[in-house]
Amino acid sequence: MAGRDFDTMGIHTRLAHAGNDPRDYFGFVNPPVVHASTVLFPDAATMAARSQKYTYGTRGTPTSDALAEAIDALEGSAGTIIVPSGLAAVTIPLLAFLSAGDHVLIVDSVYFPTRNFANTMLARLGIEVEYYDPHVGAGIQALMKPNTKVVFTESPASNTFEMQDIPAIAKAAHAGGAVVMMDNTWATPLYFKPLDHGVDISIHAATKYPAGHSDVLLGTVSANAECWPKLHQGFITLGCCSGPDDVYQVLRGLRTMGVRLERHQESALDIARWLETQSGVARVLHPALESHPGHALWKRDFCGSSGIFSVVLAGGGVKQAHAFLDALRIFGLGYSWGGYESLAVHVSLADRVVAKGPYEGPIIRLQIGLENVEDLKADIATGLAAATAV
Repeated sequence: MAGRDFDTMGIHTRLAHAGNDPRDYFGFVNPPVVHASTVLFPDAATMAARSQKYTYGTRGTPTSDALAEAIDALEGSAGTIIVPSGLAAVTIPLLAFLSAGDHVLIVDSVYFPTRNFANTMLARLGIEVEYYDPHVGAGIQALMKPNTKVVFTESPASNTFEMQDIPAIAKAAHAGGAVVMMDNTWATPLYFKPLDHGVDISIHAATKYPAGHSDVLLGTVSANAECWPKLHQGFITLGCCSGPDDVYQVLRGLRTMGVRLERHQESALDIARWLETQSGVARVLHPALESHPGHALWKRDFCGSSGIFSVVLAGGGVKQAHAFLDALRIFGLGYSWGGYESLAVHVSLADRVVAKGPYEGPIIRLQIGLENVEDLKADIATGLAAATAV
């Protein structure tokens, strides 16, 4: 794609070609998978100055560069690091930008492993952790302290899908001198570009939609020009790099992510609207639905929705949730999402301190895969009947 203006091309064209020029590798359409640790230098002077593109496997290879360049093209970022998991994509930037004595604000509806890291590792390192309501918007200004260095966001929220006013939060955070980070795994850069809305650092579990097949763990972290040097320095210092085979698998998955996301979006919205009409359902937590309290924010800032949302059952507790899950035959019972297969899990809000609800009954998170929608509806109907019968 050398010599062509990516910015003027459609998203599917960019996904198909970003990060690789076949002419660099003898015409092969996919870049090589480079297994690397030691890199040789032509002479002592080059070695001493490290004045060549590649110096050691932890600092990048043609394989990792191909994926990073593709992600940069999607994010509009100054640089991207590739790390071994989605959780590592959260922990590395937090470690890079926080020090003992700092204060970090984290949305209360955050992905649980992020909370666990903050409550254990960050607290042990002497960092003050505070959780805020996902609906705070510009009101986050009142929570800012002189030592607030990071504001961490996730929109829509993990499991309960509250929408955050990201531009308002970013404006208030920057006024207080804080860096804004966002876990944007749900939307991917196809449906929301965080850096265009004031976010400094965009985080993705590439395990999900970029990989797309439930068989790879990977994370990406992309930064604007101001934050890129510090993020990259932290990444190099921690030495938390990814294996080339996993990187290649995600780059390959990226080529079809656009068409997969379109299918996930279409099917999930169809099923979400259908669920709103079903007995045994109190409400559906999907921001692209007109009934969702955060729909206006989603419509203002996002250009699409993915395949994961939650449904609140009409009353009951753990017994009803387990009855629903155990009746399913197509939906698998498993964590993660973004793969080709549908999944379901009972959501727990026991860790929350602010965003607790209330909710009418148990919350079931559904990942809508690539199966036929009518088959998935029939499976969910079986689950709803089982929950009602308890």
